[in-house]
Amino acid sequence: MAGDADRLTEAVAGLLAPLLAAMETLGAVARHLDPPRLPDLAEAVEEADAALRAGSAAFVAADWPEELSVAGGALRAATQAVLDGFAALRTAAMADDLRLAYRATRGLSRAQAALYPLAVGLPSVSRAFLEPGARDDVGLLARLAAAGPGPEGAGVMHGRGEPGARGGYSLYVPEYLDPAEPVPAVVALHGGSGNGAAFLWTWLADARTRGMVLVAPTALGGTWSLMEPETDAANIAAILDEVGARHALDRARLLLTGMSDGGTFALAAALRAALPFTHLAPVATGFHPMLVSMGETARLAGLPVYLVHGALDWMFPAARAREVAEALIACGARVVFREVADLSHAYPREENPRIAEWFLS
Repeated sequence: MAGDADRLTEAVAGLLAPLLAAMETLGAVARHLDPPRLPDLAEAVEEADAALRAGSAAFVAADWPEELSVAGGALRAATQAVLDGFAALRTAAMADDLRLAYRATRGLSRAQAALYPLAVGLPSVSRAFLEPGARDDVGLLARLAAAGPGPEGAGVMHGRGEPGARGGYSLYVPEYLDPAEPVPAVVALHGGSGNGAAFLWTWLADARTRGMVLVAPTALGGTWSLMEPETDAANIAAILDEVGARHALDRARLLLTGMSDGGTFALAAALRAALPFTHLAPVATGFHPMLVSMGETARLAGLPVYLVHGALDWMFPAARAREVAEALIACGARVVFREVADLSHAYPREENPRIAEWFLS
């Protein structure tokens, strides 16, 4: 019996290290996606792919008892999601198809969704779902371990249908929070063709590290209602009220952020819809500077805005983002503008701790 337990422990240890490393590799691919770089990115995952396949072989061969089948299934699902992502990336590179490459990186969010429930019992997994700078924070790790899965209503949840359903939302509440204590909240909006269930993982480590409630809605339509922002804004407001009825939210600290269409919508909604957010952080926005003056600019007076854009963005030129920043400043907004030199049209997750620090301060 002890020998079987030792073999299972070795199989898990032999899989976890290459799995977590492969997830980091797929995250790096998502961060550096750029049309000219596709062949190099596909080549860069080969080492992580080989290591993960080697670790997976011993893991799959292990004889898993019934009581550990859920954990084993989660690890297998996360592994397969990453391997599928690597395979899809190679296909995208051979076809020179950036859309396929974006789809390939969705393997990361699928792997994270499968793996997160194991953070309660596996310290290495728990650390992986923290900001890199907090992974050696002994106090935080102890709080997370003591909280376990947390009370009912904590952890990752989904509202209004299946994960990613149109008009629904995904939600993360840190397991160690005091339900009676008002906490800041982040509402994170996916890009075009995305959904909240996948985009939740863009911010989960930061919310978990800093004790923030995280809400990731899914647009009512194929993307956000950019021409009529009131439509999706009304649904987001209703979702926020729904979440606020169950969890104490600090209404003086509500951040609206988003990527691409999500960032564009955040600005459009700030100018044209009555939403209760105190801070905005649009990323890779396609908002046109002329639209600033066409909205209710009085809403911008004193509004903190953290605008992030890639210098290599091929979809929405960085020059336009600079003009948007200038237009917002002219209307009285308090703008931080970050132009990231090596960023294309992708999400810079390394910017999240800076955004969070700005928001919470």
